[in-house]
Amino acid sequence: MEIIEKIQNATEYIQSITKTKPTVGIILGSGLGVYVDQIEDKTIIPYEDIPGFHKTTVEGHQGRLIIGKVKGLDVAVLQGRYHVYEGHELDEVVLPTRVLSLLGCEYLILTNASGGINTDYVPGDLVYIKDHINMTGRNPLIGPNISEFGPRFPDMTQAYDLELIDLIKSSAKVLDFEIKGGVYCALLGPTYETPAEINMLRILGGDLVGMSTVPESIAANHLGMRVAGISCITNLAAGAGNEKLSHEDVKDVARIAMNKFSNLLTQLVSEIGQKL
Repeated sequence: MEIIEKIQNATEYIQSITKTKPTVGIILGSGLGVYVDQIEDKTIIPYEDIPGFHKTTVEGHQGRLIIGKVKGLDVAVLQGRYHVYEGHELDEVVLPTRVLSLLGCEYLILTNASGGINTDYVPGDLVYIKDHINMTGRNPLIGPNISEFGPRFPDMTQAYDLELIDLIKSSAKVLDFEIKGGVYCALLGPTYETPAEINMLRILGGDLVGMSTVPESIAANHLGMRVAGISCITNLAAGAGNEKLSHEDVKDVARIAMNKFSNLLTQLVSEIGQKL
């Protein structure tokens, strides 16, 4: 199958550069890429060098795979992602996630910048994802099932691993702040949502909204990876304030929250390492 060949080719290329077998995979969202400064003994591979990977086109997504250590634990970090709204098919969007699994990652930490639907959120808040609502109308598992990866009908009852959620909470406690939880709604983009759409999502039970993460979560669950999600609230969703939304504002708030985000992610990786 062509998809499997692409994933294998990408994996083999990466393994030809580094023999490190990472345990934790991390995908960094808009404006959160400077977290890679926390990684030691780095091997850096641009996406465009990896077979099957695409160059990122969105500002705040640097487009590099970085393999190294955080708190002594081997990690593989995707510094930025690409999206369906950039013109990619879903199997291309989740290819890096699948490659992380083949490289050895048992855990996947998904991060993103998102809009706050829940009125308890303020820009700069960090929120763990406790569940999601897929409003894209698409699923990366549509088509022939890749049985080597997982079952035809994977269970999504605990799409976000409960033990990892507990570790996120305990990590925040160590850092002396209380982290909130919420339901993430994924839309295709690239337009921001209208106030009426945000009101619909609020009625459906959504707390935060963005244009990524859910396809990767689905693909990772299919592969049997243990998934966690952390969102940085970079703006109030449409209708919650008087300001118009812009990607520059998203990146600016993400930069402001970067120190807290980096500390949380590093502490979480450390606690995962202590459990192994």
